[in-house]
Amino acid sequence: MGHYSFKLPDLGEGIVESEIVDWHVKVGDRVAEDDLLVDVMTDKATVELSSPVAGVIAKLGCEAGEMFAVGSELVLIEVEGEGNQSEAAAPVKEEKVDAPVAPQPAPVAAAPEPTASAVKTTISHVPGRHEILAAPSVRRRAREEDIDLGVVPGTGPAGRITNSDLVNFIAAGGMQAALPVNNLRAARSETTEVPIRGLRRVIAQKMVAAKRSIPHYSYVEEIDVTALEELRQHLNENRKPNQPKLTLLPFIMQALTKVLPEFPACNARYDEEREVLTQYEPVHIGIATMTEKGLMVPVVKHAEAMDIWQSAAELSRLSEAARGGSARSDELTGSTVTITSLGAIGGIVTTPVINAPETAIIGVNKLQEKPVVHHGEIVVRKIMNLSSSFDHRIVDGYDAALMVQALKRLLENPASIFV
Repeated sequence: MGHYSFKLPDLGEGIVESEIVDWHVKVGDRVAEDDLLVDVMTDKATVELSSPVAGVIAKLGCEAGEMFAVGSELVLIEVEGEGNQSEAAAPVKEEKVDAPVAPQPAPVAAAPEPTASAVKTTISHVPGRHEILAAPSVRRRAREEDIDLGVVPGTGPAGRITNSDLVNFIAAGGMQAALPVNNLRAARSETTEVPIRGLRRVIAQKMVAAKRSIPHYSYVEEIDVTALEELRQHLNENRKPNQPKLTLLPFIMQALTKVLPEFPACNARYDEEREVLTQYEPVHIGIATMTEKGLMVPVVKHAEAMDIWQSAAELSRLSEAARGGSARSDELTGSTVTITSLGAIGGIVTTPVINAPETAIIGVNKLQEKPVVHHGEIVVRKIMNLSSSFDHRIVDGYDAALMVQALKRLLENPASIFV
């Protein structure tokens, strides 16, 4: 028998450690070649690692939820034959030694249960009760019995608490149930600690890094999308059976592919350690997508080479893959600019956080019908805000505004997107 040491591989993009999300095996389990061992989280996605050999799990490198260094021994598998590890490096099986039995303490005699007459119930005043009406003798007895008159139901005039009310309350054991339910407002004190693991930890780290290192410049512009909505509706009504339904996002994607060549600093990635800006001719658009596990950003590669229908189809495919957990690592990396949208939830304005190391992000807000002045008349138009953020180290505010205005012209005159 030998041992096979399976080390955590480099899962791409030069990462030095990954989070162990979930183990699918435990020590002593028998596995076949290609059986699933563990789920590992990189900066972009959850990756499933399978066993390279058949054998029995002898050792796991860490617990789920821990960060683990690339190149360290993740799993040790006992195999037939020599394996890839010498016997000297194999784990030593420890002999079990029975621990000495500690002497049992002498039983403590149970305290006698107090009689009803010896029990004093201390009850706090219930919020919502008005001024307490009671005679001095009733108040004195209540103090002696350590009872708050605020919880004693009064049967006298105007809710006055009589001596009989107090006697009955004490005889009932000081039951708060005698009060109407709507007078009882219990204070809550429970807390829940939720470990931040997996994708949520990755999101947290990326958000902190982005806000700490990138000076954000935000710019909001109002877009009249009335004509765009008419075109979208027309295309949807006349689409072929194999063509996807169009939302606003494919139009924005198409407009970006026309605008970004004029503003190359907005279609770029900045390496702050090397202080080098890489500008891209291809347009790889990240689409911020909410999933059950958290925010993911699948990437539509080479959007500049797609028509409106291809953009919509690829957008739909990638979004579903991200939500279903089947998106590949290469489908979640490499974006040069990102679009984020809250859909119908909308909001008037957002301040999107840049998807580092990119230099720009476009936020789509809710479409609303508003009265506006159009050609000298007050009419109802379909208005939507674009909220954009730029890396102010790379993109000047003036250039950012010019870029959004160019995008606005295309979206307000949608025929120009296709010429």
